[in-house]
Amino acid sequence: MITIKNLRRAFRAEDAETIALNNINFTVEEGDFVAVMGPSGCGKTTLLNVIGMIDVADGGSYSFLDKDVFSLNEKQKTEIRKNNIGFVFQNFNLIDELTVLENIELPLFYLGWKKAERKKRLEEIVDRLEISHRKNLFPVQLSGGQQQRVAVARAVITKPKLILADEPTGNLDSMHGEEVMNLLGELNKDGTTILMVTHSQRDASYSRRTVHLFDGQIINENLSRLV
Repeated sequence: MITIKNLRRAFRAEDAETIALNNINFTVEEGDFVAVMGPSGCGKTTLLNVIGMIDVADGGSYSFLDKDVFSLNEKQKTEIRKNNIGFVFQNFNLIDELTVLENIELPLFYLGWKKAERKKRLEEIVDRLEISHRKNLFPVQLSGGQQQRVAVARAVITKPKLILADEPTGNLDSMHGEEVMNLLGELNKDGTTILMVTHSQRDASYSRRTVHLFDGQIINENLSRLV
């Protein structure tokens, strides 16, 4: 699904240059669950943003679903992203003025789904993620764990092939964090590929493989659990 070769990314400000990614070689197979770990500033989120086509690299190559991403224009990358990738962020990024149901439904509007199709898919996802009893509430009325569950629902509503999760339990206590990780684990068992950035060894244990970054380089990787 993902093949990255000799990926480089640097940030420049006046006379200073910071190398965020330094000759990264990395693959993710369809159906995999990969955790990316490392200290703050090691390049984890930058790697996730390049894979999510939110950021661009300075060199190397990146293939997603057999397409050369760096040869695509912005419109083409947007189409690939919205049809194949779901994002889960540490800060939930829900819209306060919309109900739970409206927040989850939003990606379907962007994809032009018809009302009947949206309704059917919404019913499926809120039942699957056990949030149907909260569907008419607003984000401010939910706990952190509930908000993240809604964010996950929004990420998977379009049935993406890949979920990119950036510290998905970073703002949650251990109990709610475990709920979210169990949910991601279930989605992976159903075939969704997951690439997750985390500081948490506990969260990484849910993955199949852990990749360790340091100073913008992969220093090692290992199987996290039996597959």
